[in-house]
Amino acid sequence: MNKQKGFSLIELLIVVAIILIIAAIAIPNLLRARIAANESSAVASIRTLNTAQISYNSAYPTVGFAASLGNLAGTCTGATTPTTSGACLIDTQLASGTKSGYSFQMTGVSGTPASAYQAIGNPLTQNTTGVRSFCSVADAVVRYDTAALAACAGTETPLQ
Repeated sequence: MNKQKGFSLIELLIVVAIILIIAAIAIPNLLRARIAANESSAVASIRTLNTAQISYNSAYPTVGFAASLGNLAGTCTGATTPTTSGACLIDTQLASGTKSGYSFQMTGVSGTPASAYQAIGNPLTQNTTGVRSFCSVADAVVRYDTAALAACAGTETPLQ
């Protein structure tokens, strides 16, 4: 009697079906976890921009708040000292305007010295890299909205 070794086609199909069912359950959870991580990073970036703006305003009171992300960044290494055009308060990735699936911008800065600003972070792809948009004004309260923000009116829902 010749005994065959191995799995039958039916057994292999059952194993593949089980793997596909597990993947169908796990993948949406992984996507939600990535969105949550991106949103958490965006909130931290908005808070970093608030801190940087307050530091910039304190360091350069005749200028007020920084007009752009580039003014808050800069490459301060070695003998280079911070200036109003490169204050070395945020990292270069945040200064580029794109970080962790979000795009950031600084708007609403006007006057001399500038007494107001709007820090805005929108998902690069709505419902894929993030669900909510975040913003903050000079009161340093982080707010959010489910729609993409072009400006921060200060009336959006405060983050708790």
